[in-house]
Amino acid sequence: MARILVAEDEVAVREFIRRVLELRGHEVVVVGDGAEAVVKLARMPFDLLITDVAMPNMDGVELSLKVGRDYPNLSVLLMSGYALPPRRRADDIGSLASMVLQKPFSMVDLNEAVERMLAERQPAD
Repeated sequence: MARILVAEDEVAVREFIRRVLELRGHEVVVVGDGAEAVVKLARMPFDLLITDVAMPNMDGVELSLKVGRDYPNLSVLLMSGYALPPRRRADDIGSLASMVLQKPFSMVDLNEAVERMLAERQPAD
């Protein structure tokens, strides 16, 4: 299965995602913000990054931009509880990730989005 990094500042949401994905057999590493995610990305490879848009320290858009520069083969799934993410235009989001998962989402929604992202990912160079 896949190694997935989850960056989400809300503990309940982070743990829900972790449990759902581990039940599917994925290895899941969770962090509370984008800055922590950058540290984890430097230490180990991941197949998928799932990140909330609105987080302290480094938001999901900033994190996605950094991932796009530093890890161009890493797929990014953004999560947002907003119709339009705060301080960001919809165009910015569309260029960063293949998919935006709207909160609240179900276990089925999460699993379908993750499986789709993993199926579409590009192989590493």
